[in-house]
Amino acid sequence: MTSTQSEQATGEPTATAGLKEWIGLAVLALPTLLISMDLSVLYLAIPHISEALQPSSSQLLWILDIYGFLVAGFLITMGTLGDRIGRRKLLMIGALAFGLASIVAAYSTSASMLIGTRALLGIAGATLMPSTLALIRNMFHDDRQRTTAISVWMTSFMIGMVIGPLVGGAMLENFWWGSVFLVAVPAMVLLLASGPILLPEYKDPNPGKLDILSALLSLLSVMAVIYGIKELAKDGWAIDAVAVLVAGFVLGTVFVLRQQRLTDPLIDLRLFGNVRFSGSLVALMVAMLAMGGLFLLLAQYLQLVLGLSAFEAGLWTVPQAAAMVVAAGVVSALAPRVRPAYLMAVGLVIAMAGYAIFTQLSGADDLALIVTGMVVFSLGLSPMFVLGLDLIVGAVDPARAGAASAISETGQELSAALGVAVIGSIGTAVYRDRMAEALPDGLPPEVTHAAEDTLAGALHIAAALPEALGAELSTLARQSYTHALQVNSFVAIGLTAVAAALVMVLLRHIPAPNETPNAADTDPS
Repeated sequence: MTSTQSEQATGEPTATAGLKEWIGLAVLALPTLLISMDLSVLYLAIPHISEALQPSSSQLLWILDIYGFLVAGFLITMGTLGDRIGRRKLLMIGALAFGLASIVAAYSTSASMLIGTRALLGIAGATLMPSTLALIRNMFHDDRQRTTAISVWMTSFMIGMVIGPLVGGAMLENFWWGSVFLVAVPAMVLLLASGPILLPEYKDPNPGKLDILSALLSLLSVMAVIYGIKELAKDGWAIDAVAVLVAGFVLGTVFVLRQQRLTDPLIDLRLFGNVRFSGSLVALMVAMLAMGGLFLLLAQYLQLVLGLSAFEAGLWTVPQAAAMVVAAGVVSALAPRVRPAYLMAVGLVIAMAGYAIFTQLSGADDLALIVTGMVVFSLGLSPMFVLGLDLIVGAVDPARAGAASAISETGQELSAALGVAVIGSIGTAVYRDRMAEALPDGLPPEVTHAAEDTLAGALHIAAALPEALGAELSTLARQSYTHALQVNSFVAIGLTAVAAALVMVLLRHIPAPNETPNAADTDPS
């Protein structure tokens, strides 16, 4: 049964959206763009932050990871809260908090302070993301219009990740590193001013009681699992990391068991019995895991290996943003006539081809290959993200759209953060092994560890060494980093292949909106 048929069966209005809804969509695209920018904008700023705040390698990872981790940890609670108090109200609260936290982050004076303010940004971001997607579910009831609206929403999210380095690069060329955070402030002010006028309010008319213990369990379980995996990937099978990971799974189990007993659960577990919902969610998570692991490496490759300035590196991400806009338009045009599983699977194969291009990098004169690979994998991933989200939000009752959106966003944020932590850690391990095997003779012992730890550290040390020794070290470091990126590209190819298989196995029965469903196309759920 399509979502439109379901709406008709339940008496939900199926009228097409008008001008007000489309203007409201433009307003919703704004925080979506900024939330994703706040993740990717740091990629080009990392060398500048490293120089200014002198973070350790562990602190550097936390500066990057903590935002996504806390977004993931709080999304379920915030999505359910939005269903109860009103999605527009939660959006406005989040916008105010996000703007204030951005100002504090911009003026951080230590690595620890920046980690703390990034954590505050993550909590604020968690209030924004489910609100925007849930409002789209309520504003667009027609299948085709909702696909187009989600295409715009997802394009905004992906473009934010892409232009984050461009905007960040422009800011870093002219201002200090903290300026990259201030970009969000005027946009949040605009949202606060226009949201109450242009956005309607929606909330569950019978929300039930918010279970605080469930909210705490969901937060602690997600954070413990992420931290445990991160530490295992970084340091191996340490007892404390394993203990934290096990504790996270135990808390997650308690959370699930509690949801089964509650009259008003934080998450309605019956959603996962719907293959339309659960199949799309799992495939999305696997695809996001692959992509998230490469974004950081690619941004640093442009600067530290190819020697581009921050602004130049950001400028070369523009073709990727253009590819996403084109792909979203093509997906919207094809979606009414082609089954979503077919579009998503073909797209994922194209994404694999994009990742394969990165396996051919040489460490020099690779700009054309890098840009081509980014364009190709962006074209390929667009159908998965647009149609996957459309299937997820279309599978639920509009009154529960906030919770369903939060589950979807939790999965994606968790996967993206784990991609940075796990796949990034694989790249770090490959880099360190290569460096340890071939460090040049004559390198002072006191700088050996720093040279092996990060590419930025090795290049910083090389600049202070005698010319010949410095050149040898910098060449080795760039070659080691290139090899790490190649290895991670193979990992991304494998994960994307898994996502394509999941799509074809679990979702091929779902018809296109203009296709007449038959008995064979009935949801197995």
